Amino acid sequence: MPVGFFEQFMSPVYLGIPLIAVAIVVPWFFVATPGPRWLNSRLLTLQSWFISRFNYQLLMPLKMGGHKWAVLFTTLMLFLMSLNVLGLLPYTFTPTTQLSMNLGLAVPLWLTTVLIGMRNQPTESLGHLLPEGTPTLLIPVLIIIETISLFIRPLALGVRLTANLTAGHLLIQLIATAAFVLTTIMPTVAILTSVVLFLLTLLEVAVAMIQAYVFVLLLSLYLQENI
Repeated sequence: MPVGFFEQFMSPVYLGIPLIAVAIVVPWFFVATPGPRWLNSRLLTLQSWFISRFNYQLLMPLKMGGHKWAVLFTTLMLFLMSLNVLGLLPYTFTPTTQLSMNLGLAVPLWLTTVLIGMRNQPTESLGHLLPEGTPTLLIPVLIIIETISLFIRPLALGVRLTANLTAGHLLIQLIATAAFVLTTIMPTVAILTSVVLFLLTLLEVAVAMIQAYVFVLLLSLYLQENI
C-alpha cells in the first residue's frame, strides 16, 4: 500500500521486472477486432463509428497530404485514451503520468512534422519564424521568440498530458482518503464526499479521453503548418 500520495506514479517493479511494459501492452487486448461473422458486434460497430467520426473531425482541416497520417493519429489516440482510462481503475498504473513517456511520444512526432516542412517547403516553414510586416528593429527579437516557441511545443505537449492526469489522480486520492477517514467520524459528510468522488471520477474519465484527443489534435495542427 503506498505511504505517500506520489508513490502511485512510480513505475511498479515485480521480481526486478518493470511492469510499465505490461501496462502499455494490455490496453491493446481491449480493442475490438472483426470476427468471421457477417454481422459485427455492437462494440465493434460503436468503435468503428467512433473512429470514423474522429478521422472526419481531425482530417477535415488538413490537406490531402496530411491524410497519410490518419492511421498513425487514430492509433495514437486510441492508445493514449486506453492508457488514460484504464489507469483510473483501482490497482493499476498509468504510464501517461510519466513525463519521460509523453516526451518520448511528443518529440519524435513533432520533429517529424518539422522535418517534413523543411523538406517540402523550406521557405514557408522558415517564414513562420518571422511574421509579415515586422519592423526591422524587432526582427532579431521575434526570430528568437518564435524559435523558442517552436522548440517548446513538444515540451508543452508532454507536460500538458502529464500535469492533467497527475492532478486528476492526486485529487481522486485526496478525496477518497478524506471519505475513508470521515466514515467513522462524520458519516453524513463521508456520504457527501463519496458523491463528490463519484462525480469527480466521471469527470476524470472525460478528461482522460479529452487529453488524448487534444494531444493528437495539436500534432495535426503542427502537421498542417508544414504540408
